Amino acid sequence: MTKQGDKLLEIRNLAVQAGDQRVLESVSIDIDAGEVVAIMGANGSGKSTLGFALAGHPRYEVVGGEASLAGVDLLAMEPQDRARAGLFLSFQSPPDLPGVRNNLFMRTSLNAVLEARNEEPVDAFDFLERAKGIAGSIDLPAAFLNRPVNEGFSGGERKRNELLQLAMLAPKLAVLDEVDSGMDVDGLRAIVETINRMRAQGTAFLLISHSLAMVEAVNPDRVAELDGGRIARTGSLDLAREIARTGFSRARESVEG
Repeated sequence: MTKQGDKLLEIRNLAVQAGDQRVLESVSIDIDAGEVVAIMGANGSGKSTLGFALAGHPRYEVVGGEASLAGVDLLAMEPQDRARAGLFLSFQSPPDLPGVRNNLFMRTSLNAVLEARNEEPVDAFDFLERAKGIAGSIDLPAAFLNRPVNEGFSGGERKRNELLQLAMLAPKLAVLDEVDSGMDVDGLRAIVETINRMRAQGTAFLLISHSLAMVEAVNPDRVAELDGGRIARTGSLDLAREIARTGFSRARESVEG
């Protein structure tokens, strides 16, 4: 079992292509269990591509490099096996799944993860009790559990539903792509509280965000700037504040000059 502080995600020289376009040239980064790393970068810099590639999205072809999760080759796994191994990806624009009830979708996902961990599955009653408790803590009405996944949900409700899935599945690594988009003040508070609670339990986070307020509220262990298909710089919150103050191009010029 991976404990807080253990090496969890290791990425070496990852190169990714989407169609004919090379998006990531050579990305290298490590994340420990319980660590939060914020990824910032200009639009089109490849932040979402990194998350999709780690999750195994078929549109994003890994053409070079390595990535391992808890010492296991992540890139050799099918997408569903990556999820079972403890990888969670929150979408920037969560899709809806008409006809698939939220509670059935989540319980099926949870039991698949528990099976991979050699743990007992959860029955419908225990699942519902736990799901209602978490939903209440993030201001998502319990009635949403009986609705089709994200169908008719507002932007903020979709993001809260992603938080519910995250908390239920308790992954080893969560990639959160613009999770604050469309959230109100209470929603942002729920995000921060969820991240803080789970990082204390050993979950690592790769937080993709443009928002300095979001990054400051989460208080990540490190901030990394993605530029030109590579991790251009890493630093503390001061790096995020510099980017917010000067913009990406000026921030790069200040280093290159």
